[in-house]
Amino acid sequence: MSGSSSKVNLLPRDFGSLTRPLPASVRPGTLFVLGVNGGMSVAPDAGFRLVFGRSEPDVHVCVGAEDPHVSRQHGHFVREDTRWVLHNLGRLPIRLSPSRLVLSGDLADLPTGYTPLFILGPRQEHLLEVRIAAPSPSASAGVEHEAATRGPQVWPLSPVEKLVLVCLGQRYLRNEPYPQPLTWAQVAAELSELRPQERWGERRAAHIVTNVRKRLSRSVPGLLEEEVPPPVGNTLNHNLIMELIVSTTLLKSDLGLLGE
Repeated sequence: MSGSSSKVNLLPRDFGSLTRPLPASVRPGTLFVLGVNGGMSVAPDAGFRLVFGRSEPDVHVCVGAEDPHVSRQHGHFVREDTRWVLHNLGRLPIRLSPSRLVLSGDLADLPTGYTPLFILGPRQEHLLEVRIAAPSPSASAGVEHEAATRGPQVWPLSPVEKLVLVCLGQRYLRNEPYPQPLTWAQVAAELSELRPQERWGERRAAHIVTNVRKRLSRSVPGLLEEEVPPPVGNTLNHNLIMELIVSTTLLKSDLGLLGE
């Protein structure tokens, strides 16, 4: 391991999620990477290449340890100029956002703030949490604004909106393989059975979800029909559900709204 202990540090297995706020003492630009068995933090000037993959003895952060489809050394993070860059060296693609895949041999700049990465195995997705410490709010007004928009964002939803979206995206919340949104007919039928005192129809459910997509589209790409090449199909609702799950707006525990 290169770099001094103050610039390259281990994160214990019980460190917790990187969605939590970082201590104020953390240096801006510091990279945090966390897998199921712990992780590592690297200062921006450490000159350190952080490797992740399946083979725990050969990497700094282990991910997908029991999945042979994940490469032993699946990729690495390296500081280039003023940015951290992800390099995918494995065969499986890495999902950087709901609308962007980093394919084998490709690289991608990482934004400041929290970014969940998913290695897309044929039977399971493997989460690798990444966070780049943002400059302190006092640094400048422009940087403060950037940090606020790039950090983890839990989107506000009304109780009715949340109910409809949990119903629409329940296959994703159950972590089913190759999930797709329910049809409007399925959503209306399930909500009618769940709340027989209310009037639920396909048009009402679709109208509620469309309003959420339009509202979030100011900050999230891929939620409007003109942004997606045809055929659109389920793409808009898929992108919306993925954004809500990645941002932790929807949680598995929300399936309780459906009586589960």
